[in-house]
Amino acid sequence: QADKNAELVARWSYCALSQEKLRRPIVACELGRLYNKDAVIEFLLDKSADKTPMEAASHIKSIKNVTELNLADNPAWSGDKECIKGDKYDDFQSARFICPVVGLEMNGRHRFCFLRNCGCVFSERALKEIKSEVCHKCGVPFQEEDVIVINGNKEDVEVLKKRMEDRRLKSKLEKKSKKCKSAESASRQETAEGPSKAKNGKDSISSSSGEKRQIIFTKSSENGNSSVPGKVNKAASTTTKRSIADSEEKSEAYKSIFTSHSSAKRPKEECSNWVTHTAYCF
Repeated sequence: QADKNAELVARWSYCALSQEKLRRPIVACELGRLYNKDAVIEFLLDKSADKTPMEAASHIKSIKNVTELNLADNPAWSGDKECIKGDKYDDFQSARFICPVVGLEMNGRHRFCFLRNCGCVFSERALKEIKSEVCHKCGVPFQEEDVIVINGNKEDVEVLKKRMEDRRLKSKLEKKSKKCKSAESASRQETAEGPSKAKNGKDSISSSSGEKRQIIFTKSSENGNSSVPGKVNKAASTTTKRSIADSEEKSEAYKSIFTSHSSAKRPKEECSNWVTHTAYCF
């Protein structure tokens, strides 16, 4: 039989994926297993064909399936400094982290949980004795479904698996509903824009046709021949020629009023010197 103490040390002090010592940043999955964050990232980035399937990380599909833990250090833990000289005993039962509320060591002898929303770690005793809907450390609200047991037994793992599957199904359904809503809104906008464009086009056609009718009516009324369009065009051309000739004659008469006209210009003898202020001083 395997030594229980050695098993506890392996589960609570080593990464479940790389089998290396846990070092910060430490993350935990939705089933309550502990990992090194860099080991999880390497596992997700490795997409080679020779990749060995890992049962401990088969349910991790992305970095979102993992939460980084906010752990409280144990002040009594001195690490590996005691056994450097070889004259002291290295106690593996002394935990590196403790519960910030009760002070229990996180060595596997006591049940510990973490909150999926914020990643804070507490002992199960602290959550039961001090009941609240807010995190004791950071104040983030949580529910019972957000509490995940770390390194629980088989029953705990089965319950966490069901919660994980339900949570992922809900997220998929929400994504599908959002896509359907966006597609429906886009189709409604297209249908709303379509008839408005058609109406605008018809109005423009009708308005243009109305303008043409008005022009034809005025020309026909001036000449009195509404039935013959050719005669109307000839009469219109003659009237335009007369109006142009009259405007030319009138324009010369108007030009003679101003100093820019040839009749208003003075000869060089009458022009003033450049020193004088005005043109009327000779």
